[in-house]
Amino acid sequence: MANIKSAKKRVLIAEANRQRNVAFKTSIKTALKKALALAASDDKEALNAAISKAYQLCDKAVSKGILHKNTAARKKSRLVLAIKKIAK
Repeated sequence: MANIKSAKKRVLIAEANRQRNVAFKTSIKTALKKALALAASDDKEALNAAISKAYQLCDKAVSKGILHKNTAARKKSRLVLAIKKIAK
């Protein structure tokens, strides 16, 4: 571990940021899984709300720098493709 006081502080801050980012990414994964689960049901309103929430979380992650914009676009695209495939 670092000896300099500011370096010790940066280590603590970096760990806090890492945990926050992991939690945010986990919430995105949960939202995507929830939307996929709703795709099999007949409740279109709940499905649209779940897709909207997943999109919102992906976009927020991009604005916070947690996800790259292409990664978020890929996740959203794959979600829609999977839902269309289930709907057939």
